[in-house]
Amino acid sequence: MLINVNVRNLALIKEADVYFNEGLNILTGETGAGKSIIIGSILIALGGKLSKDMVRDDKKEALVELVFSLQNRNIVDKLHNMGVSIEEDGQLIISRKILNGRSTIKVNGETFNVSALKNVTELLIDIHGQHDHQSLLKRDKQLVILDDFAEEDIKDLKNELKNEYQVYQSLKDELKEYDIDDDARNREISFCQFEIDEIDNAHLKYGEYEEVEEAYKKMSSAKDIIFKMNEVYELLGGGGFDGTSDRISNALKTAQSASELDKDIDGITESLMDLESICQDTVRAVKEYVDNMSFDEEETIAVEQRLDELNRLRQKYEQKKVHNDIVKNILEYRNSQEEKLNKLIDLENRKNLILDKIKVSEEKLDQLSEKLTERRKKNASVLADNIENVLKGLNFLDARFNIEFNKCEHFRENGRDDIEFVIATNPGEDLKPLSKVASGGELSRIMLGIKTIMAKRDDIETLIFDEIDTGISGRTAQMVAERMKEISKIHQIICITHLPQIAAMADNHYLIEKEVKDNITETNIYLLDDEESVNELARMLGGVEITKTVLDNAREMKSLVNN
Repeated sequence: MLINVNVRNLALIKEADVYFNEGLNILTGETGAGKSIIIGSILIALGGKLSKDMVRDDKKEALVELVFSLQNRNIVDKLHNMGVSIEEDGQLIISRKILNGRSTIKVNGETFNVSALKNVTELLIDIHGQHDHQSLLKRDKQLVILDDFAEEDIKDLKNELKNEYQVYQSLKDELKEYDIDDDARNREISFCQFEIDEIDNAHLKYGEYEEVEEAYKKMSSAKDIIFKMNEVYELLGGGGFDGTSDRISNALKTAQSASELDKDIDGITESLMDLESICQDTVRAVKEYVDNMSFDEEETIAVEQRLDELNRLRQKYEQKKVHNDIVKNILEYRNSQEEKLNKLIDLENRKNLILDKIKVSEEKLDQLSEKLTERRKKNASVLADNIENVLKGLNFLDARFNIEFNKCEHFRENGRDDIEFVIATNPGEDLKPLSKVASGGELSRIMLGIKTIMAKRDDIETLIFDEIDTGISGRTAQMVAERMKEISKIHQIICITHLPQIAAMADNHYLIEKEVKDNITETNIYLLDDEESVNELARMLGGVEITKTVLDNAREMKSLVNN
């Protein structure tokens, strides 16, 4: 259940720290006090949309934090399967921080995105907003309610149907590939054959592109290299020219002659001898390199033409760069075109084969859909009886309720059933769709009745109702209050209400007030004690002036509930 809501710097709330308990938690307050801001804050923490103007002070961080205490082993196991770690005491903390228009969501310290968060929170809490009862008018919502009621009976069948529908859709998509006229088909055949032939005629080899490219780089540079190395050879004195080598030798002879006159020159003489040796070795190395270096202009042209051809093919056919080997990518494209060509040539046979598979899939879908319809109808009968009985406890004393089935023309992922909730609220009336019979207040009661039934079947521990009592009063309000009290024995309920009949049922009564401090409006929330709860009930009963009679009536309401 939800045990704590902490809100900071959001809308009219500067800071609120609310602890909820088991049973029926009631929130009341004057109109405009900000009751729905509390529910809105919870929705934001659960991944709801956040508008920029909701942050009270955009220079500060806004925070909504929810603390859950999980006792249901089934829910804990499901959360573990989602990768959510639960504390040993069953505590789960969801927080959402908002700063500079960006928000961060964490579940027990781990960062979550909104999509993943919603998968988690739908196991923890069910929120019924002010206008959610209008969804009852939508047939797809009605089907969801029926399927939720029948979940254990139809879950496996729905999964099987969903999987088969995906097969069916895949086959239908594949069939579209063959939906071309003969002229277009022949053009495609010619084009595919042309591309295959062009690639085949190139006689490509794996790794060839990289080899040819490297050879071309070397060949295109060979002429320039030979010219420059010949120049080096000549400058060094190779080939009989008066070069560096000759000058070093002459310098050495002169130095040797001088050293006979002065022994201090011996060091210079030795250096010149080393330099002469190095220079002669270098001349020989340059000559050997030049002699071994060859330049074949015809071969260079051939390599250049091959590289041009490879580049042309690469530009046309290397559509997916999956491999480092360019030729391999080209050949894979060639193979894909060959596969496409074979399909085009054998189009009729392949098309008929797919049509046969579609027929088989349709038969399976039809069988599965029929089974699903049978099980839905069986459960619909039980659900309709349950709703009818619950509605009597919500002051629909003569109501009759049923679920009608129509068959959709086309296959769908969730079957071929188009259902509609129909009701007659008075004796002698024909059953009619909810949209033609029920008012807003009646829809709220019907939704509450459905919630009552579903609450006994699901594991969600916390239900939140935001003014579900709209449009009702008197005896009907009392019956709604009793129904909510009944649900609160199974689930934790948090309810915003303006009706004293419901507020009197509270196990825990909270007052929401709007206060102005230093020209700044704030919304605050307080847990009321018994006497404060009586005073709040009196306000709800009596309006502006609270008399002793009104207070006595409020105490009597509380007393009747407790007894």
